[in-house]
Amino acid sequence: MKTHTFKGGIHPDEFKEMSNICPITDVFPSTKTVTIPVTMGGAPNTPVVQVGDSVKRGQIIAKSDAFMSAPVHSSVSGKVKKIQSCLVTGNLELPCITIEADGSDETDFMPVLDPFTCSKEDALKRIREAGIVGMGGASFPTHVKLNPPADKKIDFVLLNAAECEPYLTVDERTLQETPDKIIDGLKIVCHILGDCPALIVLENNKEYIVPELQKAIANADAQKKIAVSLVKTKYPQGCEKNIVDAVLKVEVPSGKLPADAGAVICNVGTVCAISDAFRLGMPLIDRALTISGGAVEKPCNIRVPVGTLVGDLIPDVFKLKEGQTAKIVSGGPMMGFAMTNAQFPVTKGTSGITFLTKKETYLVDESQCISCGKCINACPMNLSPVLMVREIKAGNLDKAKKFGLMDCIECGCCSFMCPANVRLVQHFRLGKMQVRAIMAMEKAKAAGGAK
Repeated sequence: MKTHTFKGGIHPDEFKEMSNICPITDVFPSTKTVTIPVTMGGAPNTPVVQVGDSVKRGQIIAKSDAFMSAPVHSSVSGKVKKIQSCLVTGNLELPCITIEADGSDETDFMPVLDPFTCSKEDALKRIREAGIVGMGGASFPTHVKLNPPADKKIDFVLLNAAECEPYLTVDERTLQETPDKIIDGLKIVCHILGDCPALIVLENNKEYIVPELQKAIANADAQKKIAVSLVKTKYPQGCEKNIVDAVLKVEVPSGKLPADAGAVICNVGTVCAISDAFRLGMPLIDRALTISGGAVEKPCNIRVPVGTLVGDLIPDVFKLKEGQTAKIVSGGPMMGFAMTNAQFPVTKGTSGITFLTKKETYLVDESQCISCGKCINACPMNLSPVLMVREIKAGNLDKAKKFGLMDCIECGCCSFMCPANVRLVQHFRLGKMQVRAIMAMEKAKAAGGAK
């Protein structure tokens, strides 16, 4: 099959072989307790349960009336023990609901709903009620993504099966283990968007899965609507804008979304969750993820209830090599978040946890930029990282914006290639925070002056 690609990007060591032969296994925390963030995508939710309440698996425990929101459900049956702020991905302290399982496994699922005979409005309502968000990491509410403005004509649905992050293999395993569910969820998405065609975008290091996907497509009688498109194995091939560029040969405009280029992109886990929401009436309450890294004795792929504390899986589910963990990352090493410890919950957007050794983290001091330009060649967004970071350090945020600061996807390609070990992504994140803070102050000032 022909392979597609985009300009720029890098080829870091993949380390996929550490876990891509490991089937996804269902596990449960030894503490029998989950700590579920009140909000996991979209507008902030408010708890609708209280300490002492008994809840069922699948019951809504937090929600919001805002359109750009996704409710949160209990992932276990049991009793609410605490509602308090806890450590979550990003080293933030956010409201969480702690529930102790009672072992009954009582469920409060939704009625089964035929996605192909119900109205579009009912289908979108089901996806929202199921609390489904993008499971590739962004956690954008899926019912919003599948309801683009009337002036946005969608020509293709792209299933993001690239999984370009090193170490992570949960999508690869899902493609192998449940191809029929993936195709079913993808068909539902296409139907909601007006029966547009779909492409399964797969890196060519996973080409061996193509026959199984083609078989599932044939079983679903979807040969005329769904096809597989191979892309070259390169990081960050899984970025939405790079997928659109590589497969459709269309550029997503600056500051715009794939819908502005005629595409809607869904993650492998997301379409599986959509299938479950209709076929089983099950909300998004379980999360499959990869546990990997050089500090893990036996890397694995597991499925846990949402809200499971990573630390509660050690050492019963996986063990760490004594004294080897130098860095804990929620996600992959390129775009994940370094965490202070393992006592944080698995959320809807958690695709993996990586435990890295000192050798894998390459912890060295930042030195002076030598103006070599390697960061420019590596940038998949065709930006000039070296110029952006200079302006940020000089306090010239407007100039940094002109060089593309707000278009940076924080993929880490520039930092990976920098021979001076400049922490480019960290500088860009700080610069963006400053820009957003200024915008917020200006908005508040304008609102105050209008009164």
